[in-house]
Amino acid sequence: MAFDGSKPVWFGVWCVRHRWIGGLVAVGLVACQARAADRTVPRALATTTVVADLLRQVAGDRVAIDTLMGPGIDPHGYKATPRDADRLARAELVVASGLHLEGKLGELLAKLGRRTRVVAVAESLPRDRLLEVAPGLHDPHVWFDARLWSLAPPAAAAALAAVDPSGADTYRERARDYASRLERLDDELRARVATIPPDRRVLVTAHDAFRYFGRAYGIEVVGVQGTSTESEAGIADINRLVDLIVTRKLPAVFVETSVSDRNVQALQEGARARGQPVALGGRLYSDSLGGPGSGAETLEAVLEANVETIVAGLAGER
Repeated sequence: MAFDGSKPVWFGVWCVRHRWIGGLVAVGLVACQARAADRTVPRALATTTVVADLLRQVAGDRVAIDTLMGPGIDPHGYKATPRDADRLARAELVVASGLHLEGKLGELLAKLGRRTRVVAVAESLPRDRLLEVAPGLHDPHVWFDARLWSLAPPAAAAALAAVDPSGADTYRERARDYASRLERLDDELRARVATIPPDRRVLVTAHDAFRYFGRAYGIEVVGVQGTSTESEAGIADINRLVDLIVTRKLPAVFVETSVSDRNVQALQEGARARGQPVALGGRLYSDSLGGPGSGAETLEAVLEANVETIVAGLAGER
């Protein structure tokens, strides 16, 4: 009997089998080549989306960059999973923000640093530019001052060059370019905030993540919680802020993308009970950048989006 009218069945089976085996060998070769190529690309793991963005701006496509905490994750109370510990152990370079932003993860990072290169970029910033929240402790939300964060790229460039020396010049050049963009953005943000009437430049948010922003751009900032979301807000804190809202006749309060909005809702209810309706001015990005498709995937985009939200809310446009 013939398979195609001219060849016996065994020949067809032989061809199919050997094509399959050949295909398997080809796939195996491609996979091996991909793994070999992948080994030539340094692998860095950033703790937060803000740090990951910094690395991508400085590294370009020379480094494979992964993020431990995705968009919308609050780093203050983040607890590492066994999978996280494995990812940390496999990374050639781990880059954290530092200044205790990562909270409970800090102890794991300290242990990891004994055998893996771990860098905390925010801790490279000048100490006299940091805001102290307690003796020996500083507010970690430094990226909300664009000009202050423009001092962080050199630390990222140095960390990347340590695992990829051949790219050192590229990293330094990209770090300078990114720092220049942040400085220009800083000027633009100042101009936008200046359009808010002076008596309305009060930013009430879920937690005190915007102190650097307030200092840089001339806005009084008040958070229901402290600089860490691990602290709890009490009735006295809520009442104090309701008094502020009513006394200053503030038009809006703001929630955050990575923090529960229950305390801000309590402020709205308290102000309403005192005859001072206060609007929800919008949702601000605080400890995390936006997810894919949000339009806020980079720090530059986040700062621009936050300022637009704040300006519109405090001007009473929402």
